[in-house]
Amino acid sequence: MLSTVMENKSCYNVDNEDMLRKVTVKIELEIIDTHEGVTVKALLDSGAMELVISSKLARKQGFKLKKVERPLYMRNINSFFNKERSIEHTVKIIVYYQGHRKRMEIDVIEIRSVILGMLWLVCHSSEIDWKTREMKMMGCPKKYCKQ
Repeated sequence: MLSTVMENKSCYNVDNEDMLRKVTVKIELEIIDTHEGVTVKALLDSGAMELVISSKLARKQGFKLKKVERPLYMRNINSFFNKERSIEHTVKIIVYYQGHRKRMEIDVIEIRSVILGMLWLVCHSSEIDWKTREMKMMGCPKKYCKQ
């Protein structure tokens, strides 16, 4: 199927590299205790459910890690549990994006930076322009986001 699309790329006006690039957005994360913030690139990932942060980034920026009662195991893309990496901590943060503000407790895992998953994308009625790699939040429930 992808090869068929790629053969007729003039119809879609894309090339291999452009089609397979990841989509990232700049968001701000605030440490609740100190009110210090950091701007990071967050990967938009419709295959992930939650918003998660890198353990390295969380520690480097001074986020207060909260130990979970028992480790939580994630599922890999093949639906099997990832037994090598578990969620052992969470952090409480405030996320800022396009004038929206949301206080959240998010999972800390071994990744490169930050991932915005489906719960974030759906809750904000996110509209993604895959060509320009831009995201707009089209409709946030007032109980969920403050502007």
